Amino acid sequence: MLIALTGGIGSGKTTVARIWVTLGATEIDADVLARKVLQPGSDGLNQVVEEFGVGILNEDGSLNRTALGKIIFKSPDLRLKLEQITHPLIQGLAKQIIASTQGPIVYTIPLLVETNSPLQFDSIVTVSAPEKIRVQRLVAERGMSEKDARSRISAQVTDQEREAVADHVIDSNCTLEDLSIRATAVFQSIVEDNQE
Repeated sequence: MLIALTGGIGSGKTTVARIWVTLGATEIDADVLARKVLQPGSDGLNQVVEEFGVGILNEDGSLNRTALGKIIFKSPDLRLKLEQITHPLIQGLAKQIIASTQGPIVYTIPLLVETNSPLQFDSIVTVSAPEKIRVQRLVAERGMSEKDARSRISAQVTDQEREAVADHVIDSNCTLEDLSIRATAVFQSIVEDNQE
């Protein structure tokens, strides 16, 4: 059983994924796969350097994410070029892991709507919270400036666009205890639906 878990930056999807893992799911995180496909010496990193230049590398040959971020967040076209390189590699790696994993799998994929993932999901769940709350979380928990937080949020699709493709929506504008109750109920409902 493959569940897509999506949500904008600061929405609380990491917390929901953690809760689901305690309930027996295996998590595959698209962000972790994105780092793997851009490791030093990888085909992915070589392609990215070819496209964006050696200025995006650290002295040790690893990717300088900050330098790359400054380039791609200025231009939707450049961000698209990066995605055209990385998304097929990420999806290929995800398919390999899915094929060798037993039991419920939660695939945490922030850019589900943007990437139009070809993976076949049994259920799509999005985690939503008002922008104001997400900004507060990003400032408090990740040390971002309010301006940076708003910029990151506006670079992604809206909660409404995510909710339009979702089978379930979890509102994370609540206490951690309530979020745990909501996330557990959704997970159990999906598992039961897939056992019928």
